Amino acid sequence: MVRKCFRLMIAGMLVSGLIFTVSCSHKGVKTGTDDAGTVGQASSKGGGPLTEEEAIRDEMQRAREAFENDDVYFDFDQSVLTAMAQGVLERKAAWLRGNPDAQVTIEGHCDERGTVEYNIALGERRARSAMDFLVDLGIESSRLSTVSYGEERPLDPGHNENAWALNRRAHFVIH
Repeated sequence: MVRKCFRLMIAGMLVSGLIFTVSCSHKGVKTGTDDAGTVGQASSKGGGPLTEEEAIRDEMQRAREAFENDDVYFDFDQSVLTAMAQGVLERKAAWLRGNPDAQVTIEGHCDERGTVEYNIALGERRARSAMDFLVDLGIESSRLSTVSYGEERPLDPGHNENAWALNRRAHFVIH
């Protein structure tokens, strides 16, 4: 009984936070819960209001996408984590603590400069650097794996400093 109450309390807090977020970011959208237990927001299923369960699932999906889309970037020819990269990894560690069943592959990427062999090795060092930092923050290494794509999967196919900076990264994929 206590567990059920606790789960309902957590779900209520999540929905309240979602309602607050939606009401602050969309002026004129009426929010709140009606008598049927639905949240006053359009559903992806036919345009009706979202149920609490759908709202929670939607919020969880947005958090998952934010996790995967927040890459760690590296300086040229480096695998050392910058202060900004460490901040990103701290947020990822917090998400991983809240999602203990999540398994993540960390992909190491490089820009097009350097040999294929060198960039594969550099990509692996970048992925390992991110993984080691997460493990130091308490994330179990068994939940993490690494792979290096070197220069083979550029985020930006351009041939200039802006493109190269976007391609020097560690990317995270949830399984």
